[in-house]
Amino acid sequence: MAAQSHKKNNHPGKLGFSFRRRLHERVIESLLFMAALLSVAIMLAIITMLVKESYVFFQHVSLWEFLTDTQWTPLFDDAHYGIMPLVAGTVVSSMVALLVALPLGTIIAIYLSEFAPFAVREIAKPFLEMLGGVPTVVYGYFALLFVTPLLQIIFPELPGFSLLSAGLVMGIMIIPYVSSMTEDAMRAVPMHLREGSYAMGATRFQTAIRVVMPAAFSGIAAAYILGISRAVGETMVVAIAAGMQPNLTLNPMEPAATITAYIVQVSLGDLPHGSIGYQTIFAAGLTLLLITLVFNIIGHMLRKRYREIY
Repeated sequence: MAAQSHKKNNHPGKLGFSFRRRLHERVIESLLFMAALLSVAIMLAIITMLVKESYVFFQHVSLWEFLTDTQWTPLFDDAHYGIMPLVAGTVVSSMVALLVALPLGTIIAIYLSEFAPFAVREIAKPFLEMLGGVPTVVYGYFALLFVTPLLQIIFPELPGFSLLSAGLVMGIMIIPYVSSMTEDAMRAVPMHLREGSYAMGATRFQTAIRVVMPAAFSGIAAAYILGISRAVGETMVVAIAAGMQPNLTLNPMEPAATITAYIVQVSLGDLPHGSIGYQTIFAAGLTLLLITLVFNIIGHMLRKRYREIY
């Protein structure tokens, strides 16, 4: 009997099935590893390209001049290579966008996650996410031809191009990203945390603010970081509605250029490849990458600290 049982356990069919299953698992693991490795390799290739080309630029322009000069006129005869006007335009437009997107996106997420009936949520969320599929060039002309005239009624001195108009429309464009990810993070919070809060006498609003949001902070922080990165890296809206004029200002009611808008301007093909003016786009791109990296590091630190508290 023992010998028969041993023969059954070592049946060729079972051994073949086990081998095929292990082979499939190894293939899937290899594909997943290759996908992860590919993303890392692409990022390293981008960084290598930016650093290599920026090194050529900084052989002609000192890093001190690049960081301290208050003029950015690399295409003029009297060339200046101060990145601060572009950084100021990027920061101001992004701040205006985030002042719109983060509060509204969070409020929408709280409503959809904690208050909206199922039918309303199933209808509202797809329509909200459709905003993320609208081409950015459409948002740019919406800002230039619709939002700017409305703002000029309130602020008659507002010029035809401004960071305010571009930033407001960028904020509207970012809302779907922030609200969708925030709502997903809040809905992932276990129901027993809500039930425990209700048992203690808390209202639905108090539960959402004091229990659900802290528990979902990691996902909410990821949504905010995505929104910030989306605002910093936006191109077409600021290129169309902000004016593309390098201007060192923190006033959102003035025209200015952002880093991405300048890269688009130079990439149109008017400058010869390899010239110092052409190399400026790589130095600007490296600066933009470092700004985004700083925001991601801050978000990682916040998530780590909040996990330690909660």
